[in-house]
Amino acid sequence: MKRFCFLVLTIYYSLFTALAQTKSAEVLFETTEGNIRIALYDETPLTRDNFLKITKMEIYDSLLFHRVIKNFMIQSGDTNSKHAKPGQLLGTGDFDYTTEAEFRLPQIFHRRGVVAMAREGEDKNPDMRSSACQFYIVWGKVLDDTQIAKVQERLDSATHGRVKLTPEMIETYKTIGGTPHLDGQYTVFGEVVEGLDVVEKIQQAECDRNDRPLKDIRIIKATVTKDLPQPVKPKAKKTVNRKPIRRK
Repeated sequence: MKRFCFLVLTIYYSLFTALAQTKSAEVLFETTEGNIRIALYDETPLTRDNFLKITKMEIYDSLLFHRVIKNFMIQSGDTNSKHAKPGQLLGTGDFDYTTEAEFRLPQIFHRRGVVAMAREGEDKNPDMRSSACQFYIVWGKVLDDTQIAKVQERLDSATHGRVKLTPEMIETYKTIGGTPHLDGQYTVFGEVVEGLDVVEKIQQAECDRNDRPLKDIRIIKATVTKDLPQPVKPKAKKTVNRKPIRRK
């Protein structure tokens, strides 16, 4: 029964988001716990294109899910995690650039199953620019009206009233779940379209006090399985052998 309800919810939010976002590219993560396929939103082109670039560079191959918090999210992309020793503190591995924030509320938000970019805090990063390669997949919780109200108060304080949960967002958080307190502060750029059960399994992992799983959970290989459409090359025109005009 539990699995049936899970499948129903998965189908429901897949249909819901299909109406809200367009998805031209997909990436497959083969992990030690199973496969996770994500679709990238065309509405966040800067983040999408950078994520595809990093994937094609094989940066994600062999990286760990270095930060896992039950009922919250699973995080990967730390470039120092590939050869990390047991118990080593992780979370700082990155590239020397960031990408522009792309917030697309209220259409794109932190519901269960979406993929977002990690970033440094506002004290060092006031523009909320995204990490070049560290990302997380949302699990979150199903919330009730009282919890939603408290989240809105938290958002009002954190964003100075800039982020307001719409009735549609609230209904999703009450039925599917997610992490609404992050809305409007981290760039959401895709969603899991296959392997949400794998995400659920990973987020239940036993972790140390730094939220690193005690047993390594690794991305074996990341592959772009559906790339952006390439521009159509114009057909070459047939050249006509034009003879110079002979002037008398």
